[in-house]
Amino acid sequence: MDVSVSYNRYKFIGYEFLTWLWFLVENEPERLPAAAKNLDSLTIGNRMVIEKRRNEEVLEAITIKGDDAGLEEGLLALKKGAVVTEINLVQTMGEYVWSFNLKGESLNIYSLKTPPVAPVESGDDIEGAVIEKIYLYEQVIDFIYNLFKLFIKDRVSDSWPKTVNHIKKWIYS
Repeated sequence: MDVSVSYNRYKFIGYEFLTWLWFLVENEPERLPAAAKNLDSLTIGNRMVIEKRRNEEVLEAITIKGDDAGLEEGLLALKKGAVVTEINLVQTMGEYVWSFNLKGESLNIYSLKTPPVAPVESGDDIEGAVIEKIYLYEQVIDFIYNLFKLFIKDRVSDSWPKTVNHIKKWIYS
């Protein structure tokens, strides 16, 4: 199968993943540490894009922005059959905090803000700072990979219809 055909055929999985992830953050945060051993918290950040689609056409798109923005509009859009297509997440592990956006269709991570690295005071410190920064990037990539793996296991399991019912109850409550 051609890569572009596969991409377009299965990008709905990413949208389902982000919608499931929002549900998990709000309702079952105790399941999140399975994706990262040292995870203290995962919260919805200051941006979310929710779209209602029919075939490949976007019928309605809602962008929720702001630090104090309520997500009620997002839940209303989910009631109308929309899905989350982009989400901003804040991951905390100990004293370290990452903030990043995640696109559903490709699972691209963008606008990634990692915890600060130690200041570079000499040429000898550059290599250490680069290695530390790579390590911080890997933490996010591994976390998203493990979350997606958790989602796929849930998605293909016999308990998926039960999960969908829990998500629907959350949306309509």
